[in-house]
Amino acid sequence: MVAGSIAEVSSSTVALERLWKAGILDTDKLMPQIASQFISSMKVLEGDGGVGTVRKYTFTEAVKAPVNFLKERVEVLDSENKIFKYSIIGGGLIGLRLKLCSYELKFELGSDGSSVGKLTLQYETLDDADLSEEEKGMLMEGPMGMMKAVEGFLLANPDAYT
Repeated sequence: MVAGSIAEVSSSTVALERLWKAGILDTDKLMPQIASQFISSMKVLEGDGGVGTVRKYTFTEAVKAPVNFLKERVEVLDSENKIFKYSIIGGGLIGLRLKLCSYELKFELGSDGSSVGKLTLQYETLDDADLSEEEKGMLMEGPMGMMKAVEGFLLANPDAYT
């Protein structure tokens, strides 16, 4: 097994509270609307959106195989400190290449009033080979793409989530 992590930072001119509300707290409703070319459905299988909630994303054919669905479990939902952590518990590369896969997204206020989001991926492979650069890119592309879609929606709709 190989354990690793990847981190990526992104900034936005959208207010921190709006990003949090839209991208984290209302993701079940918003993502299928604004990313319908990639997400065909998103269902809450267990829970109320808080810690322990299990969601299933089913993807369209636009998403590369073997990622036709993902099941995630919310591990941390800290609205005060703007930290969201979740684990992939089914689908994607789980059981194929990965034993463990979890993400942490932390939002902070930038020095110039911008919002800064740091996405950290923690993973553990099933075998002794590390992930390829393509696999690492695929694992980061989905969550980063979702946040960029939320940002685009909020910029286009300045009264949403105020």
